[in-house]
Amino acid sequence: MNEGAVVNSTFSLAAGEDAVIRGHVQVVEAGGRKPVLIVCHGFKSFKDWGFFPYITKRFAKSGFYVIHFNFSHNGVKVTDFDELYKFAVNTFSREQADLELLLQRLLQGELPHAEQADLSRIALLGHSRGGGNSVLFAAAHAEVRAVVTWNGIADADLFDDAFKEEIARSGVAYTRNARTQQDMPIAAAFYEDLQANRERFDITRHWVQLQIPMLAVQADHDSPRLAQGFEALRQAAPEHSYVIVKDANHTFGAIHPFAGTTPQLEAAIEASLRFLQQRM
Repeated sequence: MNEGAVVNSTFSLAAGEDAVIRGHVQVVEAGGRKPVLIVCHGFKSFKDWGFFPYITKRFAKSGFYVIHFNFSHNGVKVTDFDELYKFAVNTFSREQADLELLLQRLLQGELPHAEQADLSRIALLGHSRGGGNSVLFAAAHAEVRAVVTWNGIADADLFDDAFKEEIARSGVAYTRNARTQQDMPIAAAFYEDLQANRERFDITRHWVQLQIPMLAVQADHDSPRLAQGFEALRQAAPEHSYVIVKDANHTFGAIHPFAGTTPQLEAAIEASLRFLQQRM
């Protein structure tokens, strides 16, 4: 573990009309260039949610150049869901474009502390939908040398038939945010994007075909849908790496606002660190 202090620097990238990617770079400036870890949040989440500031600092202390950021249409401008009109029209294509812009700025040396980044060693770590995005992005970008998913989705189609029927009927459907008590809109653009990109967004197919180091970390008390997806990936691609965290839920026991780490979160961090340090 690097003993220096972690420097945390912010950045923002214009990502189109009324679209901004806001993020942080965390790194220990002592020592030479460090492997890059891009951390992707999931659905109904954001860079400052719960465990993200904690884990990104942990990875930085452990010798990584860590980038964590908000997708441009995740619905958060300042600290919470205050841009739901953007959330409504968010799509996988938009999130992939955000990652593309972020990668290009990284490769061009335009992010903070660029001299600390080893561009030959770039990895992605994604939670939930961010895990799916990480797999999709790695499949299209040879610059990515490793992927870690935490309770990652294996299917880009996030909703049940009743939800899709409501979108088809009304042009929008709503998913409840239990924490904020907001009804969060999903517009037809989400499914139009999926239908137009079925092969491109086939997470399971890409997981099987990717030949870089891949680790899936799965909580044993996550939703049945995600647990089933994890098992499907493990059976389809046994050559990749898999870790099950015992007595853990979708967020490894962490909450927002963050109330401290948990044994389950530490298990996910340690498994991911071992994997990345051995393979990068």
